[in-house]
Amino acid sequence: MPDIISLGDITIQRIVEQETALFGAQGFLPTLSDDVLAENRNWMQPTYLDAADNLKLCIQSYVVRTPHHTILVDSCIGNDKPRPNRPDWHMQKSDTWMRNLAGIGLTVADIDVVMCTHLHVDHVGWNTRLDNGAWVPTFPNAEYLFSAIELEHWQARHAKDPLASPWIGDSVLPILDAKRERLVTSEDAIGDSVRLIPTPGHTIDHFSVLVGAAGQDALITGDMIHSPLQARYPELGMRADYDQVQGGATRRKIFSCYCDTSTLICTAHFPLPSMGRVTKWGEGFRLMADVP
Repeated sequence: MPDIISLGDITIQRIVEQETALFGAQGFLPTLSDDVLAENRNWMQPTYLDAADNLKLCIQSYVVRTPHHTILVDSCIGNDKPRPNRPDWHMQKSDTWMRNLAGIGLTVADIDVVMCTHLHVDHVGWNTRLDNGAWVPTFPNAEYLFSAIELEHWQARHAKDPLASPWIGDSVLPILDAKRERLVTSEDAIGDSVRLIPTPGHTIDHFSVLVGAAGQDALITGDMIHSPLQARYPELGMRADYDQVQGGATRRKIFSCYCDTSTLICTAHFPLPSMGRVTKWGEGFRLMADVP
């Protein structure tokens, strides 16, 4: 899979922050049975599953360049953020994400639009940076797109218990304070070539991002899917889902829609190459070209 995906006059590139084994497969996918894990271990290892049955996951953003906009889809973990429940992310001081952004010829000033598919901790972190003790927008020229329903949900949760969702306080609310947000529905659009697709379930109003035109398009999924096991078994939910049943129905609907088409599926958390096209696999689907 090339580093640059070209869709006519649009390009898509990955900005990787981390790629490692983060969570035990059965803790992360709580309804994953011993038998199903054993049946799939052979093709999952070593790319998607390590020897201790931990899922290998990537934390990454996508940059979409159209003739009119440079768009960042999701902003990963970020630096200096207190995440005591996530030791790998707590008070991170890493140049990896910024270095990889520079590696594709961009600076933070070049981003016109930041699109957050949803408001979980690993999708909003670089929204802000620490400046003299205050959280300020990282991307000085960007408009930040949030689902209005998603934002309202997380604002209410944060107001009740700020310690349960600290990322809202340091990575979302400062964008509102700076008046840099644009509230959207999950079916909004940017120009003619970037459209939001409702993919609820993982969160209350999660959206994915459809880029390009028919025959030359890609769907950036956000957290609609975390592991290729959820393609083979679309109803397999993950532990942080807002509604696991709805999430499973969304995956089956989306994969059925794009099965055996030219649409490229760009996942947020699959390891390299993170992208593939959908084909049938029994009662489910496969995404990655190297899955048997």
